[in-house]
Amino acid sequence: MTRPAQTAIVTGAGTGVGKAVAAALAKAGWNTVFCGRRQDVLDAAVAESRGAAGRAVAIACDVTDPAAVDALFERTVREFGRVDLLFNNAGRSLKSTPIDEISVEAWNDIVAVNLTGSFLCARAAFRSMRAQKPMGGRIINNGSVSAQAPRPGSAAYTATKHAITGLTKTLSLDGRPFDIACGQVDIGNALTEMAMPMTKGVPQANGTIAAEPVMDVKHVAETVLYMAGLPLAANVPFVTIMATKMPLVGRG
Repeated sequence: MTRPAQTAIVTGAGTGVGKAVAAALAKAGWNTVFCGRRQDVLDAAVAESRGAAGRAVAIACDVTDPAAVDALFERTVREFGRVDLLFNNAGRSLKSTPIDEISVEAWNDIVAVNLTGSFLCARAAFRSMRAQKPMGGRIINNGSVSAQAPRPGSAAYTATKHAITGLTKTLSLDGRPFDIACGQVDIGNALTEMAMPMTKGVPQANGTIAAEPVMDVKHVAETVLYMAGLPLAANVPFVTIMATKMPLVGRG
């Protein structure tokens, strides 16, 4: 049986890490669905990928809406026949804030996007991958280095990213009978619009404010592309890609 062309869904693909990864997948020949909240931003991202080896399409979707997520995957299957890869990347953060100053609304918003959104997309991907023929696929979660260590004032964001690690491990285990592999990429200081404050100064564990080294986001895309290109018999369960000199490793 000839295996159909490989198809990827990337959430949060309008900007930043998601855009870089989606573009890299399309360039490498994947049929790639750029998913995000804003159709105009997605359309612009897809336009930049014109001429790529794989087809690129933009589908707006609120990952916190179960019906919208199911519709995203159903449309992808109708368009391309299958789903081989989900890069669970959509996320939201909050400026450094002590926990007693974080509103319940802000907490719920971050949990809804970062954790529930990842769950809903993983659930839909798992359902598709389990049913399709040939069976199987790969889910890659964006854990962030906040899945390993917190920044000051990041209770909501860090809690969701630690939870993503639990989701990754469980998906990796539950996917075994169905040839569904799951891995996680923990990213540190990739230079995107969200990370621009790093270059000017952000709170440190010792109470100071300091600028931090950053890296080109293309290195994240290359890492995800490597993980995605493995045969389903092999998996990278966890990988950290970070600016070499950022203050992650060491005493705070």
